[in-house]
Amino acid sequence: MARCAICEKGAHFGNTVSHSHRRANKMWKANIQSVRVKLDNGGNRRINICTSCLRSGYIERA
Repeated sequence: MARCAICEKGAHFGNTVSHSHRRANKMWKANIQSVRVKLDNGGNRRINICTSCLRSGYIERA
């Protein structure tokens, strides 16, 4: 599973608990997007970034 290049957010694991309190494994996935980003040297690069970092304006899209 991909991780965010800014905040290192990725998948995390736990249990889903039913009404009868039975437990089953569950995985929550972060909303990771592959985005083209402008670099400082003038080039472009594709990185994986989560949508919360994308909305916060940590990077500039190409």
